[in-house]
Amino acid sequence: MILQENVSENQPKLIKKIILALCWILALFVSGAEVREITLPGCSRVQPQISYRAISDEEFVLQCALPDKDATHIYNNTLLKQHEVKWFWRQKDNEPLKPVKESSNPAFQGDALWFKPVRDSASGVYICMIREKIPCLKIVLEVQTKEAAKCSGYDTNTLPLLAGIGNSITCPGTKCYNHIKKPDVKWYKDGRQIKHSKSRQSLKLKHNEIYLNPTYDNDAGMYVCDYTLYDNNINWTMRTAVTIEVIAKNTIHPPNFLYPNGVVILEAELGKPLELKCCVQFGFERVSQVTVTWRRNNKENINENLIQETRVYPKGLKGHTVLHVVKLKEVTERDLRSNFTCFAKNLVGNATAVIQLKRKQRVFLLYVLCSAISTLFALLLCTAFIYQHWIEIVLMYRSYLVHNETAGDGKEFDAFVSYAKLDASESDSTLISEEKFALEFLPDMLENKYGYKLCILERDILPGGAYTDEVVTAIKQSRRVIIILSPAYVSGPSIFELQAAVNCALEDKKIKLVLIKFQAFQEPETLPPVVKKALRILPVVTWKSSIYAAPNKKFWKYMHYYMPVKTTKMLGNCSLKGFFQRLLSLVYR
Repeated sequence: MILQENVSENQPKLIKKIILALCWILALFVSGAEVREITLPGCSRVQPQISYRAISDEEFVLQCALPDKDATHIYNNTLLKQHEVKWFWRQKDNEPLKPVKESSNPAFQGDALWFKPVRDSASGVYICMIREKIPCLKIVLEVQTKEAAKCSGYDTNTLPLLAGIGNSITCPGTKCYNHIKKPDVKWYKDGRQIKHSKSRQSLKLKHNEIYLNPTYDNDAGMYVCDYTLYDNNINWTMRTAVTIEVIAKNTIHPPNFLYPNGVVILEAELGKPLELKCCVQFGFERVSQVTVTWRRNNKENINENLIQETRVYPKGLKGHTVLHVVKLKEVTERDLRSNFTCFAKNLVGNATAVIQLKRKQRVFLLYVLCSAISTLFALLLCTAFIYQHWIEIVLMYRSYLVHNETAGDGKEFDAFVSYAKLDASESDSTLISEEKFALEFLPDMLENKYGYKLCILERDILPGGAYTDEVVTAIKQSRRVIIILSPAYVSGPSIFELQAAVNCALEDKKIKLVLIKFQAFQEPETLPPVVKKALRILPVVTWKSSIYAAPNKKFWKYMHYYMPVKTTKMLGNCSLKGFFQRLLSLVYR
């Protein structure tokens, strides 16, 4: 019994010892896994190829790239996935190699390792590997404090520059190691080396500084500068960074209300939700301390919980715009009796604007809807009618209400007619039809029916002069030039008349060209550019068949439309009455 009692008393102690032993074994296993050194085949005998120095508590970038004096980038963010970089690090030579784990500091970005910022503890040897590109690259990084680097006048790596004037940027690293001679500095912006460029004459590199005159908004960003430093028998690349912030002069104006402006009365329906919007424009302030809020009756009541939302729309150096909204779940009688004041404030001053709510009168929705539909339907009918009879309306308007545009212009003919002219041996039935159209149909309708005077070269110009001179003279004496287009016209010598007409129209704005597509044709490649352009942009009337010879057909209406206005009638009740009578005849036709 006594033995059993002793065993039962010692059992808890035995279990504790066993658990403690297991914990020690687990701790030794984990620590062994941590100190187990990573071996990289082919890297053990590789010497460091690049040595960098950095200033503690500054931003620093370390690129996995072989040394190249002609390199134009210090990092590449567009690295392909199969070229993923692997980073390893040890602080001292006798320490095991550790993998660099991705975190916010340092951060992986393309083929570079970003320190934001770099600490003293980041000093050591870094090894990077890129599959199929870099099997092993050793980089030495030595991080020093400003005191150890003997820096003077090195306060901050953030530099504000005023836009629109000349500024200079100095490399912060040149303010360190004053006892050592420094060679030329290389500058980088957004990872790309800065060089003299014809596209940016205002940017110059002088005495290891960047001169900007003037400074633009897009000059803001991070600038990295490198120079070679020979110290302790080692060639170091001293790398520092400066963040440029382009600013404007602080505004001298208080907030400007875009909406509401002054006092605005807004209709609201009782019991319905409502949003009140306040849009305020603020000028530029480097340290922005703006306030926008809604108040009831211009009093700030901390017990009232108004649902308010704010959106900011930046405008860069011109400041920004703030949209502030208060949401009413449902409009109450108290809201209708209140003034809602939007209060805005900046470092210069403050401003206010007011919205007053007015009870919305109930309307007969059906009546409003029917009126809107009726109005829309009538508008559509009028639009369709005008579109269908536009030519007729214009012709009636010109006949009754427009003065004669041909009076006193010094021109003899209303239109010069140009068409293909072929020898009898080259004529066929189609070309005869074209000639008949030019010599019979056009004069019959335009001269006999509408009273125009046409100029047909063979009929109205006496022979004996030079052909080109006669054509140009006849065109200049005409108000319109009618071109009858066909395959024979565009590929024959008559195309000169179209080219001459275009040149005359460019010189004399009163001359206008009308193209009649008599037959389908294909533009030859040899056409002059001015003729090709004329065929694309000038008005074209298509002749389809002889049924259009009747005076009431659309073809002749279009021809009449493009011809000059000749008929003149006195304005008065008679002319207006005749105009509206013909207009009504179109409606009931």
